[in-house]
Amino acid sequence: MDRAQLADFLRTRREALQPEDVGLPRGPRRRTRGLRREEAASLCGMSTDYYGRLEQQRGPQPSEAMLAAMARGLHLSLAERDHLFRIAGHNTPSRSGLRSDHVTPGLMRILGRLDDTPAQVVNDVAETLVQTSMAAALLGDQTRFTGPERSFTYRWFTDPSERLVYAEEDHPLHSRFFASGLRDAYSRQGAGGRAGELVELLHARSEEFAALWAAHEIGVPKVDPKRVRHPELGVLSLQCQVLTDPDQNQSLLVYTAVPGSKDDERLRLLPVLGVRAAGT
Repeated sequence: MDRAQLADFLRTRREALQPEDVGLPRGPRRRTRGLRREEAASLCGMSTDYYGRLEQQRGPQPSEAMLAAMARGLHLSLAERDHLFRIAGHNTPSRSGLRSDHVTPGLMRILGRLDDTPAQVVNDVAETLVQTSMAAALLGDQTRFTGPERSFTYRWFTDPSERLVYAEEDHPLHSRFFASGLRDAYSRQGAGGRAGELVELLHARSEEFAALWAAHEIGVPKVDPKRVRHPELGVLSLQCQVLTDPDQNQSLLVYTAVPGSKDDERLRLLPVLGVRAAGT
């Protein structure tokens, strides 16, 4: 680990980001060049003290997960992200199978402008990589999982509480859609990829998944509109717009309601309610 290089790199990347790039107001009294340390720390999902010590060459060696979070928070390109991993003393994610976890600066800039909207970036095996606070309030914190549970598809077929997020009558079509999406990822990655690992695990744990996989359905359309069940707001009918980054096999999902509708009014209450509790 090269502490000096890491400190300088983090500082220069922080200073290169403008508040507008991440959806923050500039304010009339801002004197800091680029982002403040506390702003960068918040974007990276860590304490200001931890981030500050890294910039001051005093911090511990960051883990791979922490580096991936910093790469997303600081809107690094793939080349910059790989450089970050190397100077922090780790192999690059392209060698350790984590490449699809990186969210491109373009998607991060768009997400930064959507903080008043439920939106999140997912990869091709339905792992949520980053989400707005509104998305966490609507759907729960989907970035907190580890292992195979990171995939919403895996949780859908193995954890009944995950199904509480959608209206029960829509469950069969959701199941077909998730199985079809995993098959699409499997065809690109092959048996040795993440999708292959999930398929093997799900065959052992879910008879429903095994039956759907055997049906070999491709291109099942998503449920539209999505009827999302919220424990305090009830069932909301929402459109889910999808922006796809084919180079990274990632998608930006944006949930909206018809302007002026009751669903739109209830969406505006999400910031007051906070992050949705797990299993509700």
